[in-house]
Parts: sequence; C-alpha cells; structure tokens
Amino acid sequence: MKLSKKIILSLFIGATVLSASAQSPQLGLLVYGGGGDWYANPTSLRNLATFCNEQLHTRIDTREAHVEAGSPEIFNYPFVHVTGHGRWVVNDAEARNMRKYLEGGGFLHIDDNYGMDPYVRPVLKKIFPELELVEVPFSHPVYHQKFNFANGLPKVHEHDEKPPKGYGLIYKGRLVCFYSVETDLGDGWEDPDVHQDAPEKRQAALQMGANLVQYAFTDNSHDSKPVKVQ
Repeated sequence: MKLSKKIILSLFIGATVLSASAQSPQLGLLVYGGGGDWYANPTSLRNLATFCNEQLHTRIDTREAHVEAGSPEIFNYPFVHVTGHGRWVVNDAEARNMRKYLEGGGFLHIDDNYGMDPYVRPVLKKIFPELELVEVPFSHPVYHQKFNFANGLPKVHEHDEKPPKGYGLIYKGRLVCFYSVETDLGDGWEDPDVHQDAPEKRQAALQMGANLVQYAFTDNSHDSKPVKVQ
C-alpha cells in the first residue's frame, strides 16, 4: 500500500474542497518497543495540529493517533512523530514496514527529548542500511515553508550546551525522515503550563513544527541533497 501525494494534498491543504465523506486526518504518534517513553509529550501533537489548522488552513483532527511501527495502519498517517527519553528498538518486520511507509511517501519526524540519540541511529540504519544520516543545511526547503528559519532549528530547551541540529535521511532525492536533536520541539508544542517556556520559544517551536507538517504534505521529490555529516 502506497501513499499518494495527490491524496495527501487533498486531505491537508485548506484550499482543497473536502468531500462530505472524507475523514479528517490525524498526526500519528509512534508507539515503539524497547522501554522508552514514547508517550512523553501528551499535549504536543494536539497543539501542533491546532496551530497548523490556524496557520496553514489545514483540517487536521486534533486528536493524536497512536500507531505501531509494524502496523499497516501507519500508512494512514502521512506524518508520524517519534519522541521520548530512552531506548527505542525495532524488529525486522517493523523495519521493513517503516521502510515501505517512507518509500511510499510517508514522513517521519524524530524529536530527541533527551537520551534517544544512541538508539535512533541504529534504528534508522536498520530501516535504511544503505543510507547515511546527514545534516540538513539551513538552505533546505524544510526550513523555508510557511515560516522562515534562516539559521536552522530554534533552541527550545538546554541540555548539553550544544546547538540544535537537524539531521535527515534522503531517499531518491526526498527527505523522508527529519531528526531534531538538542532542541526539544515537542516540549515546545506542549501546553504552556507544562514546561513554562517563554512565549517566543513556544511560538518558534510550533512554527518549525508547522514547517515540518507542510513539508511532509508537499511533493518535494526534487530536494537538493544535504551535506554528509563527517
């Protein structure tokens, strides 16, 4: 089963007329094995969906959808978000399913909530053994959708006094997975009283999240390739 970009656009772009029988799409949250807290940010996707509906004129169902890596249901979600603080593993069947999902037009956003990095890289290598994780340059379209991020990812939370980084997997010229590190975008999407972030930090996080959603729902088959991480 493959996702069609035309179907994705008809579902998500507000200027498109939806049929009466069309079901409002949802943002997917990946339920994964290994022991990590995939459920770490319970209000984030709801708030991101609301923000996208307001700013991008999308019609996203604000209830988050939980989906497992090996489930055929993953093909129903053009945008799947992964977060947590700890261990994430996939078995062979899950890796194959996620590869088919990404090859078919799906988009994966991984947000390291702190502590995921040692597990993210092996998982991505298992899904796409032939691909290298690359750093996405600031000129990439993902930073220049509805909102312009000339200097890359915003910094939401401080962890190890390192700058935020955006990495990606490029499959046949398309960014299929965006991996944000040292930023905590998902924390910035949560209700204001959860982390008590400054309003400007929360706004920047939501704007970058909206860029990711808009990018995921647009045909970007001719992206320029990011530079390889040394």
